[in-house]
Amino acid sequence: MRVASGLRHWLLHSGDGFLLPLVILAFFWQLGTPALFDLDEGAFSAATWEMLQRGDFITTFLNGEPRFDKPILIYWLQAISVSAFGLHEWSVRLPSALAASAWVTATYYFAKPRMPRRNAILAAVMVATSAMIVIIGRAAIADAMLNLLIALTLFDVWRYWEQPTRMVLFRVFLWLGLGFLCKGPVAVAIPLVVSAFLYISHGQWRIWLKTVFSPYGLAVFLAVAAPWYLLEYQAQGQAFIDGFFFKHNVSRFSDTMEGHGGEVWYYLVALPLIIMPFGGLLVQLLKNISGQGIERFLWFWFAFVFVFFSFSNTQLPHYLLYGITPLLLLLAMHCGENPNRWLAVVPAALVALVLLFLPEVLTSVVAKNPTPYFQGLLEQSQQVTGLYYRVATGIYLLALLALLLWPQVQNHLRLLGVTVLQTLFLGSVLLPVVAYTQQSAVKEAARFARHYLVDSVIVMDGVNMPSFTTYRETVTPRRAPVVGEYVFTKADYLQPVENYLVVFKQGGLVLAKKVNVP
Repeated sequence: MRVASGLRHWLLHSGDGFLLPLVILAFFWQLGTPALFDLDEGAFSAATWEMLQRGDFITTFLNGEPRFDKPILIYWLQAISVSAFGLHEWSVRLPSALAASAWVTATYYFAKPRMPRRNAILAAVMVATSAMIVIIGRAAIADAMLNLLIALTLFDVWRYWEQPTRMVLFRVFLWLGLGFLCKGPVAVAIPLVVSAFLYISHGQWRIWLKTVFSPYGLAVFLAVAAPWYLLEYQAQGQAFIDGFFFKHNVSRFSDTMEGHGGEVWYYLVALPLIIMPFGGLLVQLLKNISGQGIERFLWFWFAFVFVFFSFSNTQLPHYLLYGITPLLLLLAMHCGENPNRWLAVVPAALVALVLLFLPEVLTSVVAKNPTPYFQGLLEQSQQVTGLYYRVATGIYLLALLALLLWPQVQNHLRLLGVTVLQTLFLGSVLLPVVAYTQQSAVKEAARFARHYLVDSVIVMDGVNMPSFTTYRETVTPRRAPVVGEYVFTKADYLQPVENYLVVFKQGGLVLAKKVNVP
């Protein structure tokens, strides 16, 4: 009882000191341990490495071909990190970890004057420890930075609506410009629609128009964003317009890209898992919906993102993060004082129970698709889901159950305990296991090529795993091999087999030399 009382007193009077170690645990603990994930982390890191090799800081290339997927900001930040610390998993992930940390900090300082202090701390804790935020905060991709910039923009939109000042307006357009440099139109479209709702719902549409078309604000936006877009268009012309604006923006909404299709109800199912361990509290929140003041603003921000991406033909879990910040603020506002202990703990415990039997789940999945590649993945997973994994996952599950059943603990402290346990499990156990299963063979193949095939031509065919380029530190064209060249591919892709001499094989992946068979 004294321990629980002491924790409560500390949280109330110095609890923001709790955020720093939690942020370190969430985004920096073992940041470089998991191998880079393909496709996205591999593509960003390989393009950053190639940028440094070419000395071209305007156009990004991936394996010798222009890459128009994203604007330039994240590549610049990764290039700075790699230049300072060398090419490592943690150095290409460092900008995302710093951005996620800033996202947590910004949420706390936005919430602090607008809700009780303990609830503001909980809002920041939720941003730091929601499952998908932990994942993208550790990923060498653009999304942690984008989410930070969207949050900063809309926080300042609200501040400007409360008390207009030129400095706040400057910041709004600064964040918009940086967001446009980070991921393009989506970083402007979401704040534009949400701010329109805020002003128009209060009968202030003329003020909104005047603010949006402020010459001062537009000058700031253009000064930040326009130079790179103009330089990139000058360098690549219509190919940039077609590749970036039409293919990777318009087509992501209108067409299914890279096999990431879905249904209208996709995010309804995904949402509780995206914000785990807080998914269960959604039930509690729905009983407290309010359409007044800041809550109306937060609800519309979340609802717009949820509905917009539910009707998109390309759906990925992290797209919903653009609207998760307001949802977590609402959860902290209404559930922070006394979260239901069953809703706070049981969903995380059920996920832990499923993960305890992950080896059996993987075996069952591979049995339905017994290709050499998936058999290789299963073999990789068996190396890291043995006794240590079972014991670690079992301890995690038992600790959650202890939190649930310990009668002297107040419910908000229970919830904080769950966040710490889940974050520790994600960073120390689950992500390394998944990375080893999926990526260790790619990393080892690249190391083999780097040491034993130094002067050989190697191409990539039948797979798209650009982390091979990062680890090999050599451009790897994506095309079919010719006689005398080596190919990096899946084991079952070599046809006919007698035309290839396999020199490396692991995890369903191979390096093979194409030979001239008489």
